[in-house]
Amino acid sequence: MKCDSSTYLFYLGHPAHYHNVSVVMKQMLAENCRIILVARAKDVLFDLLDNLPYNIIFLPPRKGKGKFSLVVEVLKRQLILLRVCLKYRPKMMIGTDIVIAHIGKLLGIPSIILNEDDAEEVPYLVKYGYKYATAVLAPECCSVHPYEHKKVAYNGYHELAYLHPNYFTPDKSKIEHLFKNNQPYFILRFVELTAHHDKGKKGINTMLAKKLIEKFKPYGNIYITSERPLVTELEAYRVAVHPKEMHHVLSFATIFIGDSQTMTAEAAVLGTPAIRFNDFVGKLNYLEELEHKYHLTFGITTDKENALLDKVDELLNMDKLKQVFDERQKKMLHSTIDVTAFWKDYFMNFSSKN
Repeated sequence: MKCDSSTYLFYLGHPAHYHNVSVVMKQMLAENCRIILVARAKDVLFDLLDNLPYNIIFLPPRKGKGKFSLVVEVLKRQLILLRVCLKYRPKMMIGTDIVIAHIGKLLGIPSIILNEDDAEEVPYLVKYGYKYATAVLAPECCSVHPYEHKKVAYNGYHELAYLHPNYFTPDKSKIEHLFKNNQPYFILRFVELTAHHDKGKKGINTMLAKKLIEKFKPYGNIYITSERPLVTELEAYRVAVHPKEMHHVLSFATIFIGDSQTMTAEAAVLGTPAIRFNDFVGKLNYLEELEHKYHLTFGITTDKENALLDKVDELLNMDKLKQVFDERQKKMLHSTIDVTAFWKDYFMNFSSKN
């Protein structure tokens, strides 16, 4: 279906949100759709949006912490989005933020929330977002309770919307400048865990990071990417990876270990052995499915440090590790759909389906 030059607004609050829709936006633009991006300041998101052929409205970073500052921040975002919508009159708003649901409801614009975190882990988004949204696009395994009637389910994961082989080809030449030799390497990823749904959650601490480094040293090089400050000893392992190169880095890593949900899932769908060490383990169905159905990733809670070290030993000693995980990845790809194609069809044919 060719677009009728309608305007579609994509609301991005996190680098992962850009990755999720990067391919579908490009395809829709090629079919004569107008694309408006509204982007919040978060981590490397603005770097990812550099030199893109879209009309982009940048939102200022949040000031302060606590509930009051969050309420003020939401009100500011609502006001900005209201003005943007009145100016551009989008046919649809797409994103993972409550404000598109609120303004969509106010102006009668369909709002589509994309999410793969289970409802129980994002109660704020469910209570203040799902309630007012037109629809929630989510993997079949993802809970959206109590808004099942709004769920548009598909057999896949967000990460496949941009890392499926139809859209992404790992290219070692793009990351040769990062590594001094052709030795195997391991990636450690540390996130801040400061989002509202991260409250009370833990990840990889400094002492554990040092133990992991000692484990990996005999097998190759170790590189750390981190959102948070590192002690001097760990800083020596930090690698400055441009966000547009990160997926190539993940593709060629021997093992990935992190306290990030998104990057763990990315490594998993790329066929890289991925271990997630945080307190979300057992609580996110899409990662549980990648672990228990396809065996592409392993989740370990922060009270089981020895289990993490044992899992590392198991992987390091696994015969033909890469071939084993390549086969597991092929099984996963065979069992899931082209998420981008599904999303594009849903967005562009929305009026005829609702």
